[in-house]
Order: sequence, then C-alpha cells, then structure tokens
Amino acid sequence: MIELYGFATPNSVKVPIALEEMGLSYVLKPVNIRQGGQKTADFLALNPNGKVPVLVDGALALSESAAILVHLAEKTGRLLPRDGADRARVFEQLFFHASALGPAFGNAGFFKRLATEPQPLAEARFTTEANRVLDRLDALLGERRFVAGDDFTIADIAHFGWLWRREFPGMTLDGRPNLVRWFDAVAARPAVRHAIARVEALVPQAA
Repeated sequence: MIELYGFATPNSVKVPIALEEMGLSYVLKPVNIRQGGQKTADFLALNPNGKVPVLVDGALALSESAAILVHLAEKTGRLLPRDGADRARVFEQLFFHASALGPAFGNAGFFKRLATEPQPLAEARFTTEANRVLDRLDALLGERRFVAGDDFTIADIAHFGWLWRREFPGMTLDGRPNLVRWFDAVAARPAVRHAIARVEALVPQAA
C-alpha cells in the first residue's frame, strides 16, 4: 500500500490528486507543519530535507512533488505521454513550475505574511514575478486546453497546487480569463475534489 505523508499545502495536494486520478489506493498520513511535524526524527528519517510531501511506495521513499508525480505517471502509464514533443511539453511545464511559479509564489507569500520585518523590495520583486508567471500561463492557455497541450497531465496537477493556495501570496486570477477557465475545469474534476477534501481534513479544527 502506498503511503503519503503530507498536509494541506500547495505541494502536498498535488500527490493525492495524482493518486486519485490514477485510481491508486493510498494511506494519507498527516504531517502538521504548523506544529513542526516535518522536523521530527521519524519524518527526517524519511526526508532529511524536512519537507512534505513524501511518498513511500514499497522500498522507495521519494520526496519532491514533481519527482513523485513523474514516478506515479510512469508507474501507471497515465497523465504523461510516453515520448515525443508531447512528453517534452509536460517536462517543460514541470521545470517552469519548479523554477518560476513555485519560488515566486512561495517567496511572495513569505515576505508578505511571515517575514519578521517588512521587506518591501523583496515583496515587490516576488509579487511582480508571480504576476508575470500568471500572465504567461494565461497567454499559454489561450493557445492550449491544458498547460502542456490538449490533454490533462501531471503538469496541470503541478500548477494547480499553488493556484489552489493563491491567497497565501496574495495572487488573483482576475483579468486572466484563460487561467480562470483552466482552473475551474481542473477544480471540477471529481478526483481533484476528493483529494482536496482529504488533505483539508488533515488540518485540526479549532474547538
């Protein structure tokens, strides 16, 4: 049985979405990052980098959400073209996510919400970059149904995670109709709805 260690975070949610889309059974194990669960000895034994998500598939303990998505796609033969330009486009978007969207959103959110002292230059830099990335995706989705082409792939799952949590960096989809169309289509997928419900249930509710 596959085990997934995660929380209700932009990176964690990608993996249950993929698992649900691929019809794979899994056990979801909470790692409450708000309480330092990612820093415990048991978790660090799985991922010395101390970040969620972590997938345990037999003898394989795998971190980094994009690597996990690729592993699951190759394991099942789903959501990743086998070869050619279509496969290359998926990897193009996965690397774009890792180099542009994820860092911009994460850093914008940090400097807006978590920095102990105001850092206006850093906040402006990463907010501007996050908006540039969203504009680029909106333009791309004016040409394609999904981010890598006509079919839903793990590249869509990768981007969806941060757009689902876009309020953290203070981003909006306003004025980006192609991105709104894409986001609503992905969010409406039954597997996506089920995965979101499962990760949101990991968050302890206030008494």
